[in-house]
Amino acid sequence: MRWNFDEAYNREYSNCVKYDLREETFGVKNIIPMWVADMDFKTPDFIVTALQNRLHHEIYGYSFRPLEYFRSIIDWFRDKHSWHIEKDWICFSPGIVPALNFCTLAYSDPGDNIIVQPPVYFPIFSAVVAHNRNLIYNRLIESNGKWKMDFDSLMRSIDGKTKMIVISNPHNPVGRVWTYEELNQLAELCIKKNILLLADEIHCDLVLPGFKYTPIAKLSDKVADRTITCIAPSKTFNLAGFSTSSVIIPNPELRKLFTRIVDNLHIGNGNIFGTVASIAAYTYGHEWLSELLEYIDHNVDFVIEYCRKMIPEIIPVQPEATYMIWLDCRKFGMDGKELQNFFVTSAGIGMNEGSTFGPGGEGFMRMNLATTHQNVIKAMEQIEKAVAAIR
Repeated sequence: MRWNFDEAYNREYSNCVKYDLREETFGVKNIIPMWVADMDFKTPDFIVTALQNRLHHEIYGYSFRPLEYFRSIIDWFRDKHSWHIEKDWICFSPGIVPALNFCTLAYSDPGDNIIVQPPVYFPIFSAVVAHNRNLIYNRLIESNGKWKMDFDSLMRSIDGKTKMIVISNPHNPVGRVWTYEELNQLAELCIKKNILLLADEIHCDLVLPGFKYTPIAKLSDKVADRTITCIAPSKTFNLAGFSTSSVIIPNPELRKLFTRIVDNLHIGNGNIFGTVASIAAYTYGHEWLSELLEYIDHNVDFVIEYCRKMIPEIIPVQPEATYMIWLDCRKFGMDGKELQNFFVTSAGIGMNEGSTFGPGGEGFMRMNLATTHQNVIKAMEQIEKAVAAIR
């Protein structure tokens, strides 16, 4: 490998949420943090070099996003995902979570219904309820370790107040890469019922070997006309601190409504270094990403096999994408608080407790595997020891 993902870096004392807020979050500092969805790997050298070159200019005044910013996104999605995006479709947002909130404000009114599919990334919930919209659950179905959309429940959930459904594609935290057939069934229903599709596709580049991501807006012009797609280089290249994301909106009327919110709030300028990092990532990142996915896949295989052999009480859900793994811990018979306390105090591991992702997450834990393999080994050995003590 050209890049060394085994190299460990000390992230402490850098105002790092994942490490420097351990004690505030879990009550103890001396734990392995495997919660916040960023990576312990160094940002790729080609991005660092681009940032350093811009830093040396030494004037950091008002800036705009150049043509290269848009071209890099267009080329990346064309080459990796065969999705042909036009420049005019690309809108800026200072992060995916802000974009979810902007969309709630742009496309619905207080009292409207917005459907979500838990267990799912929990800021989606607040993007709905914080603006006095009604949160409607279309819970995913779990069967034999596989999670699926419940279309029967979805049909029953839709009424005259339903304006939008928010999906996670690929799904965080269960790790599904929704198939063409699943997305097409969902899209056809939305067209029939005149519902907008808001797709959080931030993990789209982190698809593991053997699986294929389909942008839902790519299905057809009809689907694209009612779809808002949120993407960013932040998860893929460890750039979350730059608050730079894009929202792809082919429909000009929907795009106008979105940009009006962003313009009214005066938050559309972004920042110089987020722009530079995004251009570099999407321009030069293909080989680095390929090696990253190989490394993540190795960590995933290790955890699954380790649990099978040494900790059968924990059943990992095979992820199809993302660098998180969804651990089924229901055999312990613990509630969420007890599970979190067990992993923190007995195993020394800080993870995301499943119920925070909404209904259906009870009894699960989300583990972040975007860390060195040695760190993963240490974590699993500590968990094994803790479980052995309560058998």
